[in-house]
Amino acid sequence: MSYQNILFDITGGVARLTFNRPDRLNSFNTAMHAEVREALGSLCSSDARVLVITGAGRGFCAGQDLGDRAVAAAGTVADLGESIEKNYKPLVLALRSLQMPVIAAVNGVAAGAGANVALACDLVIAARSASFVQAFSKLGLVPDSGGTWFLPRLVGHARAMGLTLLGEKLSAEQAVQWGLIWRCVEDAELSAVVDGLATQLAAAPTRGLARTKQALYEGWGRTLEEQLDIERDYQGELGRTADYAEGVAAFTQKRPPRFTGR
Repeated sequence: MSYQNILFDITGGVARLTFNRPDRLNSFNTAMHAEVREALGSLCSSDARVLVITGAGRGFCAGQDLGDRAVAAAGTVADLGESIEKNYKPLVLALRSLQMPVIAAVNGVAAGAGANVALACDLVIAARSASFVQAFSKLGLVPDSGGTWFLPRLVGHARAMGLTLLGEKLSAEQAVQWGLIWRCVEDAELSAVVDGLATQLAAAPTRGLARTKQALYEGWGRTLEEQLDIERDYQGELGRTADYAEGVAAFTQKRPPRFTGR
């Protein structure tokens, strides 16, 4: 597929998806949603073992393009709800369910849905100049794209309330201190740091990583006893994989493992 609103490629087991509407701070329109869906859908039949998402230019993603005709034509709550159901809900669920690690490389402002799409990723690495803004309150809206679910779990009730009701900008450095994201790095180092992590994860035991993220995410809705049962079942499954056999062999032979993702 020829993309007009994103960049997408897969090299060395690393898939890279770049929101590419820099003149609009990479805000989503209907066409970009469709391209992102197509790119994500192609991953299951590819040789990708990790996905990196970032933005072109000076922003990561400014959320919904309020000038997009498909959303702004009537401007009613029903229209916005339909957009959530058709576009943002499947996007967030797709990122969470991918059978590989997903890294968000936040290179600039991540606002509104853009902030919450980043939080839907497994690891968020942000440039020091980046920021996160729950801008919905400025428009009389509720945080969407999982914001009301992610925020209290990541930063606690009080901070989630402050971020969403006030809509204030949160710096990348503060986001790390609050536990919202994994790392904050100098702007000039972002690309190299993310490339290093992506290379590391692309060479890791992919099925084990996929089950790890699944266990962590789904564990929020289980009791301890239920989670112990899940850990037992996943270990039983993963203990029969080629990667586990390779990991044990590499350990006993005192050599680096050569994982294949199987």
